[in-house]
Amino acid sequence: MFDVTLLLKIFLVPALILIASLAGNRWGPVVSGWLVSLPFTSAPVILFLAIDQGKAFASSASVGVILGLASITFFAFAYSWLALRCKGAGWPYPLLLGSGAFFLLTFVFVGISLPPSAAFAGVVLFLILAYRFLPNTPSEAGSSPPVAQWEIAFRMVAATALVLLITQASTALGPRLSGLLTPFPVYVSVLASSTYRLNGPVPAAQLVRGATLGLFTPAVFFLIVSTTIVQLGIESSFGLAIAATPLTHAFAYRLLKPER
Repeated sequence: MFDVTLLLKIFLVPALILIASLAGNRWGPVVSGWLVSLPFTSAPVILFLAIDQGKAFASSASVGVILGLASITFFAFAYSWLALRCKGAGWPYPLLLGSGAFFLLTFVFVGISLPPSAAFAGVVLFLILAYRFLPNTPSEAGSSPPVAQWEIAFRMVAATALVLLITQASTALGPRLSGLLTPFPVYVSVLASSTYRLNGPVPAAQLVRGATLGLFTPAVFFLIVSTTIVQLGIESSFGLAIAATPLTHAFAYRLLKPER
């Protein structure tokens, strides 16, 4: 008998990442950053957790995802400044220290318990402040070369591996740590690193800035899921969250557009 959820994990996640990669090739790194901040990885993880572990587990994990968005923001802040200030160090340097910033804030959040509304309000405030102080570099002339097919394939594999790892380890990690680790910026870090290698630190910082602005969308998405999934069920909760996604992301794009 086939495991339907396993098949969904194997085929749905890489399909979503492929779509995002091809769109990034079409519109460039700034829009790529905005686009990949959509919950392409975290939403399937929480969906599978809801199916595998139950609605209450998924609700608690969703609050962890909301808090994890602050960790992504900390990653983006550290990555952008290090990439621009330490240009001679190469692309691994900001990636490693940015990832360290993510795990540092995640460690802090492990001991913090907040209701969904408080977590959402705190993360939104953190996003606004961080975005205000992120380096805003001018757009450079010319278009970026398309990302190679092997890099797109690597992103698809990495995202799928993350979904499988988190969902399989969820019983041992528990809902809070599963949620906090789910937003780890695998896709953003891989995309930023490849952009750095291809075009230098400035486009990479622009990509990360766009991704940070787009984080308002997953914040709204998981606020809806965390507050409705137990009462309304999986289908209705995710349906509401998905319906709100294009509106929230379009608003973020309007804020981003003058910087392009």
